[in-house]
Amino acid sequence: MFDIKFNGKEDSKRIFLCLLASVVMSLNLSTFVHTGGLLPGGFSGLTILIINLAQKFLGVTLTYGPIYIILNALPIVLSFQKLGKKFTIFSCFTIIMTSILTDIIPQYVITYDVLLISIFGGLINGFGISLCLFAGATSGGTDFISIYISEKYGIDAWNYILCFNAIMLITDGFLFGWDKALYSILFQYASTQMIRTCYKHYNKNTLFIVTDHPEAVTQVINRETTHGATEIKVIGAYEDKQRMMVYSVISSDELKKVVSGLKKSDPTAFVNVMKTEELSGRFIMRPKD
Repeated sequence: MFDIKFNGKEDSKRIFLCLLASVVMSLNLSTFVHTGGLLPGGFSGLTILIINLAQKFLGVTLTYGPIYIILNALPIVLSFQKLGKKFTIFSCFTIIMTSILTDIIPQYVITYDVLLISIFGGLINGFGISLCLFAGATSGGTDFISIYISEKYGIDAWNYILCFNAIMLITDGFLFGWDKALYSILFQYASTQMIRTCYKHYNKNTLFIVTDHPEAVTQVINRETTHGATEIKVIGAYEDKQRMMVYSVISSDELKKVVSGLKKSDPTAFVNVMKTEELSGRFIMRPKD
């Protein structure tokens, strides 16, 4: 009905990564986050905030799973329509598994030092989210929104999500005290930086390739990425010889396989890689499946 095609080997790997991510994030919630009384950010943090509000003002004890799933309902619909069907299915699997595991994994204290909890808990949280992204999925909530913004506008949206989380933490600070809210900002900052370090899909690199075989170089770029290239005639000053320079901008996660392909197609090519801070114009990203 939805024209969804599954690949046994590839999708099994994605399921494993999603399950591993769920385990990592659930363990983190049941150890560092619970002990420190922190908000991990996104809909996970919003879920915990709702649980705390219900406990404090209504005297009602709520469980994590049902609330987290309900909050994700609307972003899931947005993702299914705008991002990709398989991407959304694997994300739903991650959300459900995280919800179940968080409720059944026993809470355990590793350390009572809130500063250590903020730093290492944030790093672990970011690593779990990165595993989802490597699997072509997400942990849900604001991740759906962040990826949608990044795909639509071609920008890194993680710091915008950090600002949204900060607003949520201000609310938490007014209601439950500023100490834990401020530590939670450290937690979320560490998580965001871990994601940006591990997952480079939205970072870009500029390639300047001096070669005598521009056709072969261009074929490698076209084969390994969705991006084109520009050929420029240049003069090698050392030998006073005309050569060709191929210019292209690619995503950072494509860099390794492109450079590997270039070494095979033209071992004598001179490759200069530069980080691209800002890009204006049409830059095609691979769509979510």
